[in-house]
Amino acid sequence: MLQIGDQFDHFQIIAHLAQGGMSDIYRVYDLLTGREVVLKIPNRASIGDPAQYERFQRELEVMRTLDHPSIQKGLDSGQFNVTPYLVTALISGVSMRDYVTQHAPMPAAEAVRLIRKIADGLAHCHDHDIIHRDIKPENILISSDGEPIILDFGLALTKNAFRVTYANLSGAAGTPDYMAPEQIEGHRGDKRTDVYALGTMLFELLSGHLPFEGDNQMAVMALHLQGTVPRLDKEGKGISPQLAAVVAKAMARNPDDRCADMHALIHALEHPEELDLRILEKVEAPAQELPFWRSQIFVSALMALVVLLVLALCAFGLQAMHRR
Repeated sequence: MLQIGDQFDHFQIIAHLAQGGMSDIYRVYDLLTGREVVLKIPNRASIGDPAQYERFQRELEVMRTLDHPSIQKGLDSGQFNVTPYLVTALISGVSMRDYVTQHAPMPAAEAVRLIRKIADGLAHCHDHDIIHRDIKPENILISSDGEPIILDFGLALTKNAFRVTYANLSGAAGTPDYMAPEQIEGHRGDKRTDVYALGTMLFELLSGHLPFEGDNQMAVMALHLQGTVPRLDKEGKGISPQLAAVVAKAMARNPDDRCADMHALIHALEHPEELDLRILEKVEAPAQELPFWRSQIFVSALMALVVLLVLALCAFGLQAMHRR
């Protein structure tokens, strides 16, 4: 990890902002332009992954394509000592994760305002054939004037993108708490995948908790596959059936039952009275029994088998090395 005062290419480190699964993010001073920006570089565990350079190039391409007040702007990219890096605009604010911790559950009007602004940014993405695929509070910044800004397009899907596998990531891209069922099943996702994630965030802002919670990631993913989304209007927090129906439609298990895109979700947020409240009856009804291959038991057993297989392959490799 770089230290305060270190120089990386033509950037001087001011502060370490965050550490993710693949990247370290720093606030830096650009010695060429004389301004403060954000520098994103792969962490040590990710250096050497052939897909890492593709990740940064894809993220830069996405951020240069997009120009919207609710999306962080990409500025530059390069390589220094064989390490790729990405430069983005510096935004003063706090992580939406911290904001949610401090303010949720929040009044419906404020929750809808925030989600509406994020939906605006995602609609701009979708209009340019870009799917974010990792919408969650950790990837949203609340600026100093209270506006949400979308960050981190490293997992974004573009129209002509190749499937890229990153080290330390499973084949299912996304974060379990906010992943749509089709992502959990290994599909690449589409506009409705972002709709599901944003619906999950709206549920969290309104209720103060996630719709699906479990002891581990596998349990959470199984609930997204077969669980029933709780009815928000029955939680006693003054949430109208109409707004609860918006959340239920955004989080429908079947993508065909969701809002078709962000523009449709925005319309639903602005005109919740137009939604058919019978969708709440589907939410309240017990979930239909799913095939065994989609059950929590099967998913957990399959993941355990994969772990055992990886360990066995590692052990076999070590034995082969010792024999040489």
